[in-house]
Amino acid sequence: MVSNFKSVRKFGLWLSVVLMVVSLLIITLKGVPLGQDFTGGYVSEFALPQSVAQEPLQQELGNYIDGPFRLTERGPGKWSVFQTPEAGRASGDWLASWSVHSGATVLDNSFLGAAAGDELIEQGMMALLFATLAVMLYLLGRFEWRLSVAATLALAHDVIITLALLALFEVEFTLTVLAAILAIIGYSLNDSIVIGDKVREIVRAKPEQNVSKSVNEAIFASMSRTLITSLTTLTTIISIWMMAGAPLRGFAITLFVGVLVGTWSSVFISATLPQSLGLSSDNYLNKDSEEVKRQLAEP
Repeated sequence: MVSNFKSVRKFGLWLSVVLMVVSLLIITLKGVPLGQDFTGGYVSEFALPQSVAQEPLQQELGNYIDGPFRLTERGPGKWSVFQTPEAGRASGDWLASWSVHSGATVLDNSFLGAAAGDELIEQGMMALLFATLAVMLYLLGRFEWRLSVAATLALAHDVIITLALLALFEVEFTLTVLAAILAIIGYSLNDSIVIGDKVREIVRAKPEQNVSKSVNEAIFASMSRTLITSLTTLTTIISIWMMAGAPLRGFAITLFVGVLVGTWSSVFISATLPQSLGLSSDNYLNKDSEEVKRQLAEP
């Protein structure tokens, strides 16, 4: 059983490496689609008197709007059209003529300046950078370096794969999505710390035991807690996804993906990678007093 699960963990670790490489390629080639919060542009919101599917509405608007635009459903019968500053200037005032033709009620027609978008990008990236650095410093102080490196790479793994899926499915990167990314960092960190603590505890308490068996014990000991937490969190996220409407859909999608990927990485990166880096009970020799060793050995 130990050897079989060790093989599964190694396969999962290499699969995570492949997924990270593929994700980086997707982000590089496609780019993460920035929402209006970051790019600036023209936002036109309107309500239709009757329900209509997105595809035929997209085709109809294409007859009135010159250049690229992004159509988003904001609620029952409510829609918004986003155009970049260049596309919005080129298309002219299409909303007035189209609303007369379609019977739509104009709710809002505004412009978000590029300066505001640049400021949001700078502040958002600084928040992400400081959060990541704070996490890395915390991990370095809490764990032996192998466990710290594994937990840090697990965080990077979760964020990179989540961003790649946003790029692949063209989910707009807005301020709410940025908030979800920061939440994913916290969630993944929590999972990594729980399983890292368990690995450290068992390796220190049973120095004569094979490290693979100790890691397996740590995973199985924390698995029920991890699964219950993940399922409870996913239930809440699905409720937000289904019931909160379009403004929070990107937030819910990002969190949903992040929780799934974070649960995966806690097992196949946070717990598995330290062993590949040479983790052993020797890393903790002469660092614990006899009293600490006695307490660790107690059931």
